[in-house]
Formats: sequence, structure tokens, C-alpha cells
Amino acid sequence: MKTIGIIGGLGPESTIDYYRLIIARYREQTGGRGYPHIVIVSLDVDKGIAMLDASQLEQLAEYLLGGIRQLANARADFALVAANSPHIVFDRLRETSPLPLISIVEATCEAVQRAGLKRVGLLGTRFTMSGRFYRDVFEKQEITLITPTEEEQARIHDKYINELLLGKFLPETRDYLQQVIVKMKDRDGLEGLVLAGTELPLILRGVAVTGLPVFDTTQIHVRVAVAKMLDDRPL
Repeated sequence: MKTIGIIGGLGPESTIDYYRLIIARYREQTGGRGYPHIVIVSLDVDKGIAMLDASQLEQLAEYLLGGIRQLANARADFALVAANSPHIVFDRLRETSPLPLISIVEATCEAVQRAGLKRVGLLGTRFTMSGRFYRDVFEKQEITLITPTEEEQARIHDKYINELLLGKFLPETRDYLQQVIVKMKDRDGLEGLVLAGTELPLILRGVAVTGLPVFDTTQIHVRVAVAKMLDDRPL
């Protein structure tokens, strides 16, 4: 069995979700009661958000690389960053990482492509919704990403930073997110929805979302990671 390395803490609630889902997926795939080998380096989400706010992308990449180096020193075989927004510097990380990395964006794009969809909504932080890093990957596969209006994005970002990252999952916030999704479906003709924030499934998982196929980026990332963990071929 390979050892998976996780850059967590971005934020803590979703890191816990990753840990639980990896164990559940591992047991499902192996049919046993054992536990996978996992190493977690937990970084400071506030420090990461501050770097994103200030567009300090070189500093963010170096901060994440420091964590990846710790994972390599702990003998992880490969790694993932358990968050969407930090993937804004994923290409820089991949160039210099001492470990193979699994991209949440590429894994999600492959899942949408397999579903045969060409027009999907994208929810996440402001950094994710307004950034190019999701669009660049999806456009190569001729998949159009639709985001909320600027006003909706601002409110979603505020809820994300000031509630979800702090482990506050309020019914009124869940209701607002569902309202935005319904508007996007009617307004933009969505075929599916990407929850491109690893805290979003914590407030929306299991909730009926207007009949749209929902792509939970956390679960997609976990499925790919566990498959790589159990693959006997060398990395």
C-alpha cells in the first residue's frame, strides 16, 4: 500500500472530511476493516487566505511546497492539497514538488467529461469562481463553466470565509446557496454543478439540488487518491 500525503488545514473542517472519506473509500475498495496509510501536514488557512487576498502567489506556492516537503520527509508516496483555492498555484507546485501531486481540478474535469456534460455551474470562494485555474482546464475539454453574478459571488465568498471555514453551517446559508443554484439553473441552463470548495459539500451534501448532477470535488479527489494508493504500479 502506498502512503498518501495530505496538505490539510485549508480549512480544518474539510480536512477531517477527507480523512473520513479516504478511510471509507479504502475499506469499500478492499472489502476489509483495515486502515490506509495517511500523513497530514496541517497549514494555517488564515495565512493562506491572506496570501490569496494580497495576490502573493509566489509566497503561497512556497508555503504549500514547504508542507509538501514535510510530507516527502515523512515518506509519503504522493500528495494532494485538500482544498480548491490553493490550486491557483498548482502548476507551480507540480514543477518543483518532490512528490507526485493529484489535482482536484483535473480529477473533477475528468468526472464531468465522463458524464458527458458541457455546461456546468461553479461554486466556491471568490478566488475559485473568478480565477482562471478551473476554466483553463475545463476549456481544454470544451466544457463551459458558469459562475454566479458578481453580487452573488461576493455574498457566497463572505459566507465561505466567515462561516464555513470556521465550521459554521447555518440553515439560512444553506437556503441561500440553494436559491443561487436554482437561479443559475433557470438563468444559465446548467447541466450540472461543481462544488468547487471542499467546505461546500459539508453544508450541501445530501441536500436535493434542483435535480442537477452535483460534482462533489472532495469525493472525486478522494476516489482518485485511493485508486492511486492501491495501484501496484510505480508512480
